[in-house]
Amino acid sequence: MPHDVVDLRSDTLTLPTSAMREAMARAEVGDDVWEEDPTVQRLEAMAAARLGKETGLFVASGTMGNLVSVVSQTRPGQEIVLDADSHIFNYEVAGSAVIGGVQTHPIRTERGFLSPEQVAGAIRPSNVHIPVTGLVCVENTHNRHGGAVCTPEDIAAVAAVAHRAGVPVHLDGARLFNAAVALGRPARDFAAPVDSVTFCVSKGLGAPVGSVVCGTRDFIARARRVRKMVGGGMRQVGVLAAAGIVALEHMVDRLAEDHADARRLAEGLAALPKLRVDVARVQTNIVIFAVDRPGGAAELVAGAAARKIKIHAIGPASIRCVTHKDVDDADIERALPAFAEITRAW
Repeated sequence: MPHDVVDLRSDTLTLPTSAMREAMARAEVGDDVWEEDPTVQRLEAMAAARLGKETGLFVASGTMGNLVSVVSQTRPGQEIVLDADSHIFNYEVAGSAVIGGVQTHPIRTERGFLSPEQVAGAIRPSNVHIPVTGLVCVENTHNRHGGAVCTPEDIAAVAAVAHRAGVPVHLDGARLFNAAVALGRPARDFAAPVDSVTFCVSKGLGAPVGSVVCGTRDFIARARRVRKMVGGGMRQVGVLAAAGIVALEHMVDRLAEDHADARRLAEGLAALPKLRVDVARVQTNIVIFAVDRPGGAAELVAGAAARKIKIHAIGPASIRCVTHKDVDDADIERALPAFAEITRAW
């Protein structure tokens, strides 16, 4: 059946599949704070195996996953090094500073990925006047840079610099499986160089709630305590973890369809007046494009909404569209003429 509304605002808007709903209804559960929920344990073990880590921890969101990772690997008064456009720096309500007591050291990058040279320059020397560098954070794929992908080798080069200085590395892999599918590489290749990694099952993988943090057993033990501290100790949460299992088992390979839809959308947008998009930079499921008209982004959002197409302005002259499992070829073919109709009136 055609979708009544074409929703391109985010892949967080995906609805659980019928298989997920059935798995949720049938899930065997226990109290996860007591570590007695077998379905959660299965998801955590599956995630850790996929990423080549010792164990995992199911958390409510990617933001919580990043927070417990940062707090578990740093001490108050230290500093974390990260990209200036990173999700941790821009969209996580300063949790690292408020809860973890750490300072952020944002660095401007070309595509959202720190270079080894930038990391080397950012790591603090021993000096009583300045904070100690406690953690380096990387993000893959990169949200604010249009779903850009960083290779495992690039991550390894950054991690090598950090590790030589005794600094751990955290990978915000909210859309890590998009990166893996885009490059045709196992997810574990991206996670291998880092000390902790988190990914979302609630974005392109389609589950309704949750992320998984993976790392060593010692790290996860610390992260479990921090999760409890911030109110993330969930009880019979196997009903949610069951959907995450289905997501990992059945929803990874189909991410290639989202990438193809995003490329098709970008190519169509590039042909429209007053819109600018670099099609070559569209690697996964996010398309960011500029609107060359004062107030044009808001106008495009409003005009699209009137045509039952939802898009999201990320600035006064910039729009982000995200493809996902609940957007199909027909939806892209419906959205592009609507955008064309709006821009022709300009």
